[in-house]
Amino acid sequence: MRRVLVIVLLVVGVAAIVAGVLYLTQSAQSLPTFFPGYVAHALGKHTKRGYAGVALGAVLVIVALVVEFGRPPRRARP
Repeated sequence: MRRVLVIVLLVVGVAAIVAGVLYLTQSAQSLPTFFPGYVAHALGKHTKRGYAGVALGAVLVIVALVVEFGRPPRRARP
C-alpha cells in the first residue's frame, strides 16, 4: 500500500513540476489548449501558476521520499 502511495505522489509531483515549468517558460498563447490560462492572443506568462506548480510538485516529491525512506513500518507483535 505504501508503494502505491509513493508512486502516485511521485507521478503527480513530477507532473506538477512539468506543468509549472511550462507555465514559466511559455507565453499564454503557446500553452497547450487544455491548460487553464490558455489565451489565444495573449503575450504574458502565468508566473504565479508556474511558481505554485513547481512548489507543489517539490512538496509532493519530498513527501513521497519521506514516506518511502522514513521510519520503517511497525511490525505486528505475535
